[in-house]
Amino acid sequence: MEKSLTKKNNRIQGKTIVITGASGGLGRELAKQCAQNGANLFLLARREGELIKLAYELQETYKVDCTAIKVDVTATNEIQNVFQYIREQIGKIDVLVNNAGYGIFAEAESLDLEEVEKMFAVNVLGLITCTKEAIPLLRSSKHAHIINIASQAGKLATPKSSAYAATKHAVLGYTDSLRMELAPASILVTAVNPGPIRTNFFEHTDPEGNYLEQLGKVVLEPHYVAEQIVKAMLTSKREINLPWWMNFAAILHTLMPRVVEKVGKKAFYKK
Repeated sequence: MEKSLTKKNNRIQGKTIVITGASGGLGRELAKQCAQNGANLFLLARREGELIKLAYELQETYKVDCTAIKVDVTATNEIQNVFQYIREQIGKIDVLVNNAGYGIFAEAESLDLEEVEKMFAVNVLGLITCTKEAIPLLRSSKHAHIINIASQAGKLATPKSSAYAATKHAVLGYTDSLRMELAPASILVTAVNPGPIRTNFFEHTDPEGNYLEQLGKVVLEPHYVAEQIVKAMLTSKREINLPWWMNFAAILHTLMPRVVEKVGKKAFYKK
């Protein structure tokens, strides 16, 4: 694994960071950049082989502690066991990154309800369960942070993403409430709302690759998104919105929804 240059965040050096969905895509890049900045890691995901390989590479390259744990975030008992293990090992967490998630693009009429249930189980209930189990460990840190990976879809829903957008709306609502609840405990809470990222997310969402191809340069690179997240760790950043103009469109939609839906119709139907 090559040592690439990223902006330093000395605040996370020596801190303990838990990342869900860490075996690929944005989660993998987050793990790499956190390790570059000297953080110790617990990496959680279902793909055990990829996870173990990543943990070994990060330990060897950056000389940090890195533990790989296979977990399905839809299984409450597995999540509870993971955080009990962390409690027994070190007793605290400094940063939790709820990154695990996936999406399905389909019109509402043709949605597979089993897939919808699974998407809510991963994107919403899994995130909530991980957070609930992590909060006592975060309270044990003097300065802690929860980072929830949501989506611009949670702010501006578009055709063929009704169920996915609903999961991310839920994440944003949960995150806003959590931020206020945990402020007295000095636990920071940040929502990350990226647009489309060039990761394996779209292998399941858009197997033919048409969506990414049509978006072209609009697609975000995982290294850049991870860099913005790592830079914000242990700061009071409320939200990270990428790209800025997509968030601006979401704000305009709140103010004048009919106009935005009419003007943006062609772009919204690119899926």
